[in-house]
Amino acid sequence: MKTRKKLSTTAAYFLLSALLITGLSSCKKKETAADQKMTTDLAEKIVAQGTIEAELTSPPNVPKPIGKRKASKINVSLEILEQEGEMVGGVKYMYWTFGGSVPGSFIRTRVGDEVDFTLKNHPDNKLPHNIDLHAVTGPGGGAESSLVAPGQEVSFSFKTLNPGLYVYHCATAPVGMHIANGMYGLILVEPEGGLAPVDREYYIMQGDFYTKGDYGEKGLQPFDMHKALKEQPDYVVFNGNVNALVNDNAITAKVGETIRLFVGNGGPNLVSSFHVIGEIFDRVHVEGGDLINENVQTTLIPAGGAAIVEFKVNTPGTFVLVDHSIFRAFNKGALGMLKVEGDKNEKVFAGKTREGIYLPEGGTIQKMPNGTAKKEIIENKTLAQQMADGKNIFSRTCFACHQSEGQGIEGIFPPLAKSDYLNADVKRAITTVIHGLQGEITVNNVKYNSIMTSQNLSDQEVADVLTYIYNSWGNNKTVVTREMVKQNR
Repeated sequence: MKTRKKLSTTAAYFLLSALLITGLSSCKKKETAADQKMTTDLAEKIVAQGTIEAELTSPPNVPKPIGKRKASKINVSLEILEQEGEMVGGVKYMYWTFGGSVPGSFIRTRVGDEVDFTLKNHPDNKLPHNIDLHAVTGPGGGAESSLVAPGQEVSFSFKTLNPGLYVYHCATAPVGMHIANGMYGLILVEPEGGLAPVDREYYIMQGDFYTKGDYGEKGLQPFDMHKALKEQPDYVVFNGNVNALVNDNAITAKVGETIRLFVGNGGPNLVSSFHVIGEIFDRVHVEGGDLINENVQTTLIPAGGAAIVEFKVNTPGTFVLVDHSIFRAFNKGALGMLKVEGDKNEKVFAGKTREGIYLPEGGTIQKMPNGTAKKEIIENKTLAQQMADGKNIFSRTCFACHQSEGQGIEGIFPPLAKSDYLNADVKRAITTVIHGLQGEITVNNVKYNSIMTSQNLSDQEVADVLTYIYNSWGNNKTVVTREMVKQNR
């Protein structure tokens, strides 16, 4: 009896504790909901003072911060343009755009603004369009009030009630097709008093594109509804095309500066795993709202969603922006660059301090050998033998960066096929394989700035792989011998 009483008392204690915790949790949720309603009610009561014209910018630029300006009546005028653009070298696509860019013009407001929105459909366009702004509290986010035919314009108004970073997009049927052709963008609603100052702000938005031709297939490529329904895009890109944020189009900063990225995902289908290689996000406004997450490596951004990420750059270099669903980055285009200039800080990052090979039998670090690896040597190889062996070496050593047909990866790794850089100087090609290459080069009139590491290959292996490359894909059929490689060690 005593034992039962003790158990009953203990059970009652835990039950009471659980009820108290549940009750407190419920109260907290109710208070949070009440707080949110109060914020919305206060925003609704804010009286707009004066009228201003909205500053609209194309990506990756953003308008000036709102700061401490009072709520105002703000005029936004956005033109829809259906226009041909380039997805990647030689691949054309008919984009449907808000403001002539993908993503569309960045719109910056603050809580309590009264927005008078005019949507114009250019007379040369073929289709009617509208706009659904996720920042709007109202039917269809404005879509029901904004359907506009080519050569017409329409106006509607709304009040910004909730701070955050919001997607807008076309919502004309078939909705997915309009979004897939580039009809999306971001609208920022700053809190009262504005966002905290930073040194630089940029606008980046991911989208997935579906074309009749495969990745890189030249010519004007139409939209492919079948691929879109299966959610199998040929291109996943930042800011509308493969080259939007690489090389000369990279965003920039200086060591010591704080960067704020307004990152959206137009979709229409894929979720983005946004990541900056070599950086950690100090702060993330999760899904563009009030919730702050700190010290984040990769943040998920749903289709039709957004996030604000902030970080300080502490060391110089090129930092690569990717969708960390990584084949999208290196094979479909979801890749950008942040180039940071300034003094090196070895306390933060010292770079390579030594290089060697790992020997399991000795466990010591030794100097990297220069072609001294013991390999079987076949004297007087025929061209056919070199081609067969060279293809095997290429498949295990070069394939990932330069691809199966030597086409490279647009904007990142240069092509080997029909390469003027390669064909101009075989000695340079040999030393590149042996010693690696870093810095800007121009291949077929396109600039590349990447890194090729030195390859631990024997003289014969270097000769074989280069002979295979030179005798493939329209190159000049040079035959590289072991002696030629040895002379250039």
